[in-house]
Amino acid sequence: MASTKRVQKKTIMQKYGTHPKDTGSAQVQVAILTERINLLASHLEEHPKDVHSRKGLLKLVGKRRKNLNYLKYHQKDEYSRIIEELKLRK
Repeated sequence: MASTKRVQKKTIMQKYGTHPKDTGSAQVQVAILTERINLLASHLEEHPKDVHSRKGLLKLVGKRRKNLNYLKYHQKDEYSRIIEELKLRK
């Protein structure tokens, strides 16, 4: 399971990063957080009473929102591109 997560993270970094080992840019962080949010959301559909996972999900959504706000004010073109590619609501 850990190796599949690592492979998924590497593909996300290659797709959204500025270079192959780019893990720190806001675009890559948003994409990685979106993947984790989607996984947790599907987990919570199966286990609706899992309060701890719900709290973690809300923290991840907050982190993603902060990164998106950074992109929105500093790199508008990247913000619109990432919103469109990840199919996120504005």
